[in-house]
Amino acid sequence: MDCENKICKYLQSKKVKILIMVIVAFIALLLAFKAGEFVGFRKAGFSYQWGENYQRNFGGPRGGMMNDFMGRDFINAHGNAGSIMRIDGNVLLIKGQDNREQTIVVTAQTVINKQNTTLQISDLKIDDRITVIGMPNQQGQIEARLIRVF
Repeated sequence: MDCENKICKYLQSKKVKILIMVIVAFIALLLAFKAGEFVGFRKAGFSYQWGENYQRNFGGPRGGMMNDFMGRDFINAHGNAGSIMRIDGNVLLIKGQDNREQTIVVTAQTVINKQNTTLQISDLKIDDRITVIGMPNQQGQIEARLIRVF
């Protein structure tokens, strides 16, 4: 009976309680790590398929670019779509589908495509319908990375 009392006292000691808390905390950390791994895997899966969702990611219409180019389905995140109103050097002024004017800055890194052909800014004309993808600058303009001419 003495041995059992020693074991019982040992199991009820502060050291054992601390050890149990450390083990529970370690298991909680492992579960949190596993949850983070799960979320990261899901994000990686989405990124992998991102190219297949090109129109949705870049603000294109749900029906596809050719089905509803002038529709009201576009979003204006880091780009715009519309008709060229003015060309001034390397700056384009376009009128979007929401009748808002947007200034687009064309840089040396800007790629301009029409179907499978690469164009220069000098090939663009007033009233060309374009889609622009880029990044906003501090002046509220879009610095174009890609311009698609339709």
